[in-house]
Amino acid sequence: MSDSTQLPGANHAQQPVTEEHLEVAAGILAMLSDRTRLALLHRLGQGEADVTTLTEACGAARTSVSQHLGKLRLAGLVTTRKDGRRVVYALRHGHLRRLVDEALNVAEHELRHLPAHD
Repeated sequence: MSDSTQLPGANHAQQPVTEEHLEVAAGILAMLSDRTRLALLHRLGQGEADVTTLTEACGAARTSVSQHLGKLRLAGLVTTRKDGRRVVYALRHGHLRRLVDEALNVAEHELRHLPAHD
C-alpha cells in the first residue's frame, strides 16, 4: 500500500491508511452488512433505546434483536447503560451514525435512479 493514502476528513495532520485501518474498517462494514444490525444502528442513530423499542423499530424477533445487539456490543459499536431494570443501548460515536446514513443515502440513489454526486 502506498504511504500517500491518507485518512479523509480529519482536522489534525493526515495520517496514512495502514493495513490495520483497512482490517478494522472491513470488520465494521461486515457488521453493517446484516439487515437487522443495520436497522438497529439506524434506529440508534436517532438516540438511545431499549430492546423493546429496538425490536419494534427493526421488525425482528426479540431474541434475534438481543443476539444482534450482543454482537454489536462485542464489536464495540454500541454501548449500554442500566436504567433501572432496562438496558439502554446507544451508538458508540457519531462516525457510525454518519456511516449508516451514507449507506442509506447510496441505497436511496440506487432505488430512485438518482444521479451520482460528491
